[in-house]
Amino acid sequence: MSMFEKNYRAYAIHTLFFTSVVFLLVIGNGKYSHAEDYTISIPFGAFNPELNTPAEVWYDPPILSIHVGDSVTWVNDDREGHTVTSGDGAGRFEWMDTKELGEPDGIFDSQRFIPNESWTYTFDKAGTFNYFCIIHPWMSGVVNVQQTIPDYPHDAKGNKIETFPLIQFTPDKLIEFDLTWEPNIIKTFEKTTFVFQTYDALTNSNLDKMKYDMIITQNGKEIFQDSGITQVGGDYRNVIFETSGPIEIRFQNIVSGGTSGIDSAARESVTQSLFRTVVFSTIVYDNPEKFSATETMVQPAQRLDIYYELLVAIITVPALMLLGIVIYMKFKKPDIRSQGMSTPI
Repeated sequence: MSMFEKNYRAYAIHTLFFTSVVFLLVIGNGKYSHAEDYTISIPFGAFNPELNTPAEVWYDPPILSIHVGDSVTWVNDDREGHTVTSGDGAGRFEWMDTKELGEPDGIFDSQRFIPNESWTYTFDKAGTFNYFCIIHPWMSGVVNVQQTIPDYPHDAKGNKIETFPLIQFTPDKLIEFDLTWEPNIIKTFEKTTFVFQTYDALTNSNLDKMKYDMIITQNGKEIFQDSGITQVGGDYRNVIFETSGPIEIRFQNIVSGGTSGIDSAARESVTQSLFRTVVFSTIVYDNPEKFSATETMVQPAQRLDIYYELLVAIITVPALMLLGIVIYMKFKKPDIRSQGMSTPI
């Protein structure tokens, strides 16, 4: 089978399966590619906390808004050495009254750099970053870093996902595991539906009744765990993420849960289930429009078991009824009384 045929097959089956999932839900109730560089000047006179200093601001501009992945370069245009240290400064008048020296938070620190030198820092996280000068703690500035949400799906390293479903094979090369998620760009407080299917890697036939454990970790912490069994070759889960950051979607302990469907070596290697693991990844972004979840999560309570058996019943029962009618009509005896009462012309 060619790669085109394989991708088309996977797309067609995923589309059909995803339609079934929607039906169930209804009846059941390259990284920093656009980065920019910014410059902040430390103006002449910033070293002087007095009111008559020639510096109108300590850092120019005092408040800068950028995006994740952008870089900021501070240039020392003053006549004394300074630092750019993240944390809360003492403030101009607070320093004069209490002689406090500010509180660094450890996110970044330029160390002292002298006049005409500069220091650059790249912001890889969103947030509001206050900073000040350790030597002159009245000097303070702010960098607001906003998250850039790409318009294409990608993995946790920023590599673009060209097509869905994503395809991976278990280490024993016996099972192909396909995964799709909708919407393709995941944001906080929005329902994300993960749809997945299993195939015999040697015959490209759909494998049903396959057990698995699904685990999602985010920023190194497990946030979702569930077990299930694929029906009609696939299954799905709904997840709402409350925190942004890279996620890892792991399927493990993949093993046959029955004898239905095709015969496959994947059903026989039960002892290898612990080593049958496939891992996918992507990134969750802060939602600029939602700040809390407004939906109630609905999972496939019977993991499509009921739906699978219902399909069988819908097809089998009418077929048996039709067969019974045909047999009845074929062996039905003629009505002799009706024939005897007929009057010949």
